[in-house]
Amino acid sequence: METSVHLDLVRRLEQFRQYLPAGIAVYLVGGAVRNALLGLAVHDLDFVVEQDALLVARRLADALQGAYYTLDLERDTGRVILSDSHGRRLALDFAGMRGPDLESDLRARDFTINAIAINPHQPERMIDPLGGAADLHARVLRACSPQAFESDPVRILRAVRFASTYELKILPDTLRWLRAAIPRLGRVSAERLRDELFRMLESRHPAACLRVLHRLGVLQQFLPELSRLSGVRQPLPHVYDVWEHTLAVVQQLQVLFSVLDVRYQPDVSANLMTGLLALRLGRYRQQLDEHLRAALNRDRSMKALISLAALYHDAGKPDAQRVDPSGEIHFFHHEQVSAELVRWRAAELRLSNDEIERVATIVRHHMRPLWLADGDELPSRRAIYRFFRQTGAAGVDICLLSLADVLATHGATLTQERWQRHLDVARLLLEAWWEHPTETVSPPPLLSGRELMAHFDLQPGPQIGSILEAVREAQAAGQVNTLEQALELARSLLKQDK
Repeated sequence: METSVHLDLVRRLEQFRQYLPAGIAVYLVGGAVRNALLGLAVHDLDFVVEQDALLVARRLADALQGAYYTLDLERDTGRVILSDSHGRRLALDFAGMRGPDLESDLRARDFTINAIAINPHQPERMIDPLGGAADLHARVLRACSPQAFESDPVRILRAVRFASTYELKILPDTLRWLRAAIPRLGRVSAERLRDELFRMLESRHPAACLRVLHRLGVLQQFLPELSRLSGVRQPLPHVYDVWEHTLAVVQQLQVLFSVLDVRYQPDVSANLMTGLLALRLGRYRQQLDEHLRAALNRDRSMKALISLAALYHDAGKPDAQRVDPSGEIHFFHHEQVSAELVRWRAAELRLSNDEIERVATIVRHHMRPLWLADGDELPSRRAIYRFFRQTGAAGVDICLLSLADVLATHGATLTQERWQRHLDVARLLLEAWWEHPTETVSPPPLLSGRELMAHFDLQPGPQIGSILEAVREAQAAGQVNTLEQALELARSLLKQDK
């Protein structure tokens, strides 16, 4: 089948096809071809090579002054990383051909839409033995073979993500093969499951993907602690059970990301609540963009990590649920139980220590902005200092999650007055973090431990740290501004301890 190829892809191939060996067959396959057919942006490129894939990758990296990595020596798979003048990264993966020829390799792939190949020297012609281009046109997802899921069960998650992302219908036979392979998910490595989960959380409709996973019974195999949330009732003002609420929070978080994106389009905020969000917090789009770009792992985005926190923010509610004699439901300290759950799951998924701490901090403190908004007055400088003292940079993430939580909790019953109140609290917190960090968040110390001990003839001990922290908190509150005031406060605290 011959099909026109997206011009962007042809231009990319022109950049380096002259460096590909003439005597070895090399074909572009997978997502780049699929996205080109759909008219979508092409990012990373996957090549299949009839022999010596690692050698081909090394030579290309040397010719283009890129970085080379061996991904899998046994499977003859290597990666070339190229960077442009703006620091944007392009990954080119080269893998040895599976089977005796290209068609055998394509038939061993996951879905027909990913089993289309292009010869870089003849990009106008496509090799499409399974009709992947026609399936794309028909908007259907078809497995390449009945063994597709059995041979690699992680494709179950991939099928759900592709169906949601590209708005495809999973064909009945493919769905039947998928269901049969669900029990085999336990054989997949934690790292591969993690990577597919994060791709799902980075997709356009993560909540829709998660809902399908739950209906198919995949969550019970993959993330069983989440499958318990369905049917757990919640008191007002909640309008959903815990599982539907969780999905709503994940989805509302994507709305927040869109409205507060630097490439914001006004039609995104098409209702009153998101319009008020844009009005109150839109001034921080640039700072938020920089915050979200500061990923803790180059392979996983901060947006996906915050979405993981959203997915687990109420995961502890089944364990924390209590019903009082009047029949009222409570979830006391559920945020602490949820934080321990997400800490355990993040470790199981082999996230980095920094990611584990960040996601656990977000979940543990996700109720804090809600509590601050429930007071009679807006949070004081002291309260803002205490918030960031315990959360650090995660406090920004918590503000976003908290707003998504409010939208999902109340749904259509959310009043403008209540929403404005929560927006005001978030604005104050973000304003302190980005505009007044040395005043409210982390004021420079007026008094050192050495000075404190020398002035009052004290010995080292925990008392020193307690006094210094009290002084710093008073600074943040605007009650202490000079060294003399700091020493006076320290003197007062020492008298109280006697």
